[in-house]
Amino acid sequence: MITISLRPTGRNWGTISFASTLYLCPILDLLLAEIPVKLQAELRLGLQEALVNAAKHGNNLDPSKTVVVRFSLIDKQYWWVISDQGHGFTPSSTCDVDVDPDIDPTEYLPPDESENGRGMCILHQIFDQVQWNRKGTELRLCKHLENRPKLALLR
Repeated sequence: MITISLRPTGRNWGTISFASTLYLCPILDLLLAEIPVKLQAELRLGLQEALVNAAKHGNNLDPSKTVVVRFSLIDKQYWWVISDQGHGFTPSSTCDVDVDPDIDPTEYLPPDESENGRGMCILHQIFDQVQWNRKGTELRLCKHLENRPKLALLR
């Protein structure tokens, strides 16, 4: 089930919540509905990665647990705050783009033989700000409209 609270007049944040699932197409469509077309493919990839992580790694695909996404456009910045009901994880100090925005995103890549862990690199390539709360159950993503897309995706 999907619950939607779109931005009513005078309110800055919309909210979408859904049971933990990997069927994310309708969620992504709703989250990208007001995004400029030129940014949609790149942001779809980044948001899909973040939502999969919340549902799969955070909530262990438990359908009784919910993923909540709050979203807004504030001063030419798109924001998404993604929360899960998992036990959280301990983000490394390098997981916050605001610490050093000049860090090469490929530094977040895991060893070649690893089956997981590429999501950090993807998130840091696509979004201008990537921040976790201390518990590791909430991810804040920001994309500035002034910046050009960092990742060229072919169609």
